[in-house]
Order: sequence, then structure tokens, then C-alpha cells
Amino acid sequence: MNEMTNSHILINQFDYLEPASLQEAITLLAQYGNRARVLAGGTDLLVHMKMERIAPQAVISINRIPGLDRIAVQDGHLHIGARATIHAIENDPRVQAYYPALTDACASFSTTQVQTMGTVGGNLGNGSPASDSAPALITLGAEAEITGLDGKRRLPLEEFFVGPGKTVLQDGELLTDVILPQPQIGTGSAFLKISRVAADIAKASGAVTIVHDGGRVVDCRMAFGSVAPTPMRTCKAEQMLIGQEFSEDLVARVAQAVSAEIAPIDDVRSSAWYRREAARVLAYDGLHRAWQRATACYSERPSFAEASKESLSQKEMLRPFGPQHDSIGRVGANEKRLIELRVNGQRHRAWVSPNDLLLNVLREQLQLTGTKYGCGIGECSACTVQMNGEPVLACLVLAVSAVGKDILTVEGLQKPNGELDPLQEAFIEHAAFQCGYCTPGMLLTAKSLLAEKLHPTEDDVRHHLRGNLCRCTGYASIVRAVMSCAQEPIRE
Repeated sequence: MNEMTNSHILINQFDYLEPASLQEAITLLAQYGNRARVLAGGTDLLVHMKMERIAPQAVISINRIPGLDRIAVQDGHLHIGARATIHAIENDPRVQAYYPALTDACASFSTTQVQTMGTVGGNLGNGSPASDSAPALITLGAEAEITGLDGKRRLPLEEFFVGPGKTVLQDGELLTDVILPQPQIGTGSAFLKISRVAADIAKASGAVTIVHDGGRVVDCRMAFGSVAPTPMRTCKAEQMLIGQEFSEDLVARVAQAVSAEIAPIDDVRSSAWYRREAARVLAYDGLHRAWQRATACYSERPSFAEASKESLSQKEMLRPFGPQHDSIGRVGANEKRLIELRVNGQRHRAWVSPNDLLLNVLREQLQLTGTKYGCGIGECSACTVQMNGEPVLACLVLAVSAVGKDILTVEGLQKPNGELDPLQEAFIEHAAFQCGYCTPGMLLTAKSLLAEKLHPTEDDVRHHLRGNLCRCTGYASIVRAVMSCAQEPIRE
């Protein structure tokens, strides 16, 4: 067995390409074929490259292509661009109002950093049977729009997956859009997940979309993850519900039918027996939750047209956007390029190769050592910095892809006169820093929460920091420190 290399570094050399248009990206994908990989969020791709599971000759970033991150209503459908982040989808008012199963699924994703970096196209394009977004999207009737040299084609999302890690995408094709139909009146949906820990992929997951007319089930779609070679619908169990009166006995029988219909395996995360039991419970609870949402009063819900208006979250309105049009173009595998980075409000220059990580450049070339090495594969969040106001994992960001972004490290929290940020003061006051190794990442992640929510609850804080691991002790003092900086809600 070969000894694993240091996962802090990216040993593989590759050409880095940053196309400015969709057509250019498609041409490059066709040119390189299976020798290339697409980079969007990078939370899966770079981990596999670090672990030497894959070694592409080219990495093609789609992050400069305009429009791929849009979430917009068009022709009565909601179009979600493949580069839309999980965080953006979760917080979109149209998704929250009309597709709650998708909101549930996005909320269940790994960590805050993975949510802000990861994209729906990446989550689906990996072809993982454990994809969190897939079961929800399948039950909501989503279609995948694929763009290639011959134009665009659409297919039901459930037909997009062909095996573990495999999709229908051919050389020269890119998943560009996920398209959701407007739900019928009386529709409710839900997604549930069981995992070993909060920031983990599913042992089993399930989604339900149900349409009611009075006490009768008009339509139903159910899909499950981590229980078959691909995310799968349980069509036989669905048919048991359609046209029937919703009842406790019927739900119990349908849940048992789901358990029999899936095809789980034993693996490192769970046994096939457990997955069957888990799927039964997920189906039972999911049906009840979706039915409750379907029969709830939506008189205050905005119309589909009103909800489709573009809106900015408070965080998006407050944070300063820097220019987003700087492009690195192309850097060969054996080349070094002088790039300019905006870090803590100052411009810095650094010579980098395509496989240099932002974490290494910050620490070794800019001497900003507050950002820490930890696991190196995005599991501890010690390397968290902010990029354009969002918490990201510097160990999973290529330095060349950070050109034109506003980067904030822990050193940038301190004012020029040496005065500490109020959150830093709170960490000292509440003894939240302990050994201090995880503290920079904690601070940058917590700052993003306080910018997004003026009045977070303790549950909000714990959920937002769930990916920032502290090896010293519990998290009580950390949570207290963050809560002390939250603004008190205005009482009328």
C-alpha cells in the first residue's frame, strides 16, 4: 500500500484554465475530455486531488462565466444555475416559499463553509448516491439542463444519475441549469437526513413531495439517498398513496413499502439493515411533515410572481463587493504567474503555480500565519478566511482562483490603531480562545453569522459553527462569546 502524501499540499500538477464564456468552457471540456475536471466550489474536487484519488491534467474553472450562479423565474419555472451556492439556494425567498424540501436539504449540508463554497452543480455532478440536494430536487420534479457543443438538452433529474459517481454527462458537456416547475396548489414537501455527526454525508436521506385535495392524496413523489447506487425514487410506494385518503395506517404501510423497495448496501457508514430501517422512519416522518405543510394555510405566502423579484439578503446589502472581473485566463502546469490579491484591504503580489493553495500563499508568502493548517481536507475549518464576505476554507481554494476577490484573515479584524474587534474582545472576556489554534477560524465564521443575522439565537450560533472543530474542550464559552456580540432584538 502506497504511503499517503501530505494532504496540506496539492502535489498534482495541472493546467489551470479560466474561460470567460460558456462556449469557451464547453470547447475546453471537449478538447481535454476525461483529462479535465470542472472547478466551481472545489470542496469535493480538491479533496480528491489532495488524496491522490484523481490527477487531472487540466482544471477548468467556471467561476468567471456570467449567469451560471443565477436563481431566477423564467417562463413559470425556477431556474437555478449550476454555480448557485448551497447557501444562496437555502436563503432564496422563492425556494423557502415554494420548495421547502430543497431548503431543508440545503440546511443539512456539511458545514457553513461547504454551504458557501459548494454549488448545486457540483453536488449533482459528482454523481454521489448520498447527494443531499438530489432527493429533494427529484421529488420536486426538477429537470437538468445540459449544454454541449451541439446545444442544450433537458432530462428529468432522476435520469441524470447512472451509477455511483457517474452521470449522463459526456465529454464536452456541462450541467448548466436545474429547472423546477411551479408547484400545484396544495403542495407540501420535506427532506430529512440521518448522518453519523452533523457535518457528515448521509447514512440515509429522504424527500417527499405531496399534493392534497381535502383529505385525499392527489400526487406524491418520494426519493431517497444513500440507499441505492444512485439517488432513487420509490415509485411502487408512491402509487400506494395516490388517490387515497391520507391516514396513519396508510403512511405506516407506505413507509414499510419504501424499506422493501430500496437497495442499500453495507459500507463504512452503515449497514444495509440499518438503512432499510432508517428509510422507513424517514418516509414515515417525511410524509407527515410534507402533508402538514401541504395542508397549512399559505394565505400570507407571496405569489410566485412576487416571490420571483430579485432580493438581497441583509448580508449581501451590507458587505462591500470588490470587482469580480479580474481573470487569470490560463496558467500552464509548469508555469508561475505573478498575481495580485486583495487581503485585509491591501494589495499584495505573489508568484504562484496552478496547484498553490490560498492557505499556503497567505502563510508562507504574505506571512499571515493567523490562518491555521489543520486537517488540510476541509474537515476542521481551522483555515477559514472570508472571501467577499463569505467564510471559505483556504485549504481548498486555489490561489489563482482568488484573484479579484476581497480576502479577510484574522489579522484584518484588528483596527490600524491596534484595537481589537469586539468579537475578539468577547473571546478573551469569555475565555473562548483556549489554546487559540481554532480561534481564527471561529472568529471569521462567527463574524459572517453576525453580519447575516443581527439577532441570532444560540441554536443559530451552534449550527453556524458546527464545522469549526475545537480540540480543547466544549463549545459553551465560544457560544457565549458570540452571543454577547449579537444585538438584542427590538421589543415593541
